[in-house]
Amino acid sequence: MTPQLLLVAMPEAGDRAAIFAQPLTDACAEFEIDTPKRKAAFLGQLAHESGSFRYMCELASGVAYEGRLDLGNTDKGDGPRFRGRGPIQITGRKNYTLCGQALQLDLVNHPELLEQPGPGCRAAGWFWQTRRLNAFADRDAFGALTRAINGGFNGIDDRIAHWLTARRALGL
Repeated sequence: MTPQLLLVAMPEAGDRAAIFAQPLTDACAEFEIDTPKRKAAFLGQLAHESGSFRYMCELASGVAYEGRLDLGNTDKGDGPRFRGRGPIQITGRKNYTLCGQALQLDLVNHPELLEQPGPGCRAAGWFWQTRRLNAFADRDAFGALTRAINGGFNGIDDRIAHWLTARRALGL
């Protein structure tokens, strides 16, 4: 993925396209996001989740995640500490722990690592692969893909707009 292609797929990325192109390319290769359909769906979701890479840490404080056992937030302060980070917004102690183990990063003690392009993109790829999201992308099931990522349809119109832009950029 070149910076030019990323900028066409995600025009709001601006100068960030040059910073994220290689980490995204590497993550796509590592996690089998390897067809135009898969890449378009991935980019569409990341564009929404991160505001085209403007927000690598969730804007909300994370207090709403405090005590959420489904996220593994068992210790006081886990909600804010493990709020969404990276371009797909990895959230919760459980996901930080599993992602860190898979990527060989100490994300429990250094959650801020996901705010960096390389680790953040790899974490997004890990999340994508472990949830088998390519299956949704392969059959253009973008609504179901959104639900699998977000638990609902938060921002669906924005996600779809980004997905369609990425599809055009990738020749679909």
